[in-house]
Amino acid sequence: MDVEVVGKFLSTLAEDDDHPYRTGPWRPQTTEYDADDLTVVEGAIPHDLDGVYLRNTENPVHPALKFYHPFDGDGMVHVVGFRDGKAFYRNRFVRTDGFQAENEAGGPLWPGLAEPVQLAKRDYGWGARTLMKDASSTDVAVHRGVALTSHYQCGDLYRIDPFSGDTVGKEQWGGRFPSDWGVSAHPKVDDRTGELLFFSYSKQAPFMRYGVVDADNELAHLTDIPLPGPRLPHDMAFTENYAILNDFPMFWDPQLLAADIHLPGFHHDMPSRFAVIPRRGGAEAIRWFEADPTFVLHFTNAYEDGDEIVLDGFFQGDPSPLDSGAEGKLQKAFRYLALDRLQTRLRRWRFNLVTGQTTEEQLTDSITEFGMINAGYAGLPYRYAYAATGKPGWFLFDGLVKHDLHTGAEERFAYDDGVYGSETAMAPRVGSTAEDDGYLVTLATDMNADASYCLLFDATRVSDGPICKLALPERISSGTHSTWAAGPDLRRWRDADTAAGAIGL
Repeated sequence: MDVEVVGKFLSTLAEDDDHPYRTGPWRPQTTEYDADDLTVVEGAIPHDLDGVYLRNTENPVHPALKFYHPFDGDGMVHVVGFRDGKAFYRNRFVRTDGFQAENEAGGPLWPGLAEPVQLAKRDYGWGARTLMKDASSTDVAVHRGVALTSHYQCGDLYRIDPFSGDTVGKEQWGGRFPSDWGVSAHPKVDDRTGELLFFSYSKQAPFMRYGVVDADNELAHLTDIPLPGPRLPHDMAFTENYAILNDFPMFWDPQLLAADIHLPGFHHDMPSRFAVIPRRGGAEAIRWFEADPTFVLHFTNAYEDGDEIVLDGFFQGDPSPLDSGAEGKLQKAFRYLALDRLQTRLRRWRFNLVTGQTTEEQLTDSITEFGMINAGYAGLPYRYAYAATGKPGWFLFDGLVKHDLHTGAEERFAYDDGVYGSETAMAPRVGSTAEDDGYLVTLATDMNADASYCLLFDATRVSDGPICKLALPERISSGTHSTWAAGPDLRRWRDADTAAGAIGL
């Protein structure tokens, strides 16, 4: 492996830091690397794996003003590229305005999710809460050959070179980017149409917006989605003809919000509501459907089945788990991040466009989350979802499951104790002919070896374990959201002698 250090940042975190989500498997990095010809520790790199895996996650450089939340850290993008049986690695901080301002100041300037906005050291900020940092640390997607990072509380979309991980600016959409609200994490890319679908949310009426960016990167559609009040949506879904948005009974306490206190609560006596809207439709075209109360962080897919819209996602059986009294002080504070505490299980909702009725069913007893699919089946009928299992009591992925939604069968793979994975992207094999004809790609943090690896699985035989294990230059922080971009969808992928040589948008 040929490794070069290309950047290093000065962390102001305490050397004796004991925060459970800034230490151990969540220990942040400060160094940026270029690494070519990654060392194969086990197996071999498939020659029919062609493209890049990108993962974004929180990686704090500075402490919190008062109380750190695991979603507060600075964005860091990890890139692993595959071509011609070789692989390269890059990692870069997302150079947001807030990241650069804090590094110039040498410390934190904006409050995080668990801190009052009044702590802000600047009179401006970002996000639906306002006065937050634009960390752009939640999600990553690829549209028109460019990676876009986003933040769960809304903000700018940062344009990332998918080869180098370098930040190359903010998305503008021809000057029509909705900078007053920004864009939430989890915009959706439809590979068939080239469109990007997104939503935003705010404390100001109408509280939600929905938009479409066309294949020419122009903002082609933007409409209000009127809600009863401020909400906390996290994800959306789409079909060939519709987008599906949501209004869950988890939101900031209205009375406290009037005093600028952002305390979310779950309302067990209120239904979940889903908005089905034509992809280029306005507010008047929304069809609302009610369902059992819950909160859903992530959906796997949606599609049309006759008169019905089918939506799959991870239903939370207990969106607001009580303090069990068994954990330490900080672990109690983060009990609502553990999958076993939230009781997250795959569920299917069916919305009948003729009768207006909703039916729903639990698809599995297994507790999983962070599901990924073959992106070529997004918005269409599909069979397989690849999801993570969680370490009990923790926000850590200790294995993966392949859900067969036709038969209900599940294939499992559990990581060794002390090894934690990332969201697992599905990479179709070059020339693939079936939905699961390809590879699963993830990054693993191995506390036993004090190292990190890129793991490849055969998507048809998940339980067999990794078919290839590649060493990374340093142990990376545990992380979440990822995406896969096929080589032919990237600019200049074949214009250079090697995949790594294609760097530079």
